[in-house]
Amino acid sequence: MITVLGLILTFLSVPCYAIILVHAFHRSVGTGFMVLCLPLYCLYYGFSQFEHRQKGLVLAGWLGCLVLGVTFRVVGASLAAQ
Repeated sequence: MITVLGLILTFLSVPCYAIILVHAFHRSVGTGFMVLCLPLYCLYYGFSQFEHRQKGLVLAGWLGCLVLGVTFRVVGASLAAQ
């Protein structure tokens, strides 16, 4: 059950990441590819250059759901292995 919740949270982070990715590609193709391929640059871009009226919500949805989703999936996998 915990693994399913983690999977749902991970899938909920995808639309928020897509908003950031589209914004980066609108800025330039090079920036878009850097956001797409380099996770640390995506984090930098999200906090420093991403401009959206709901920036806080988009970043919280992306990072919060992603971190919680991965955490729940790891915990669920370790509980299932026991």
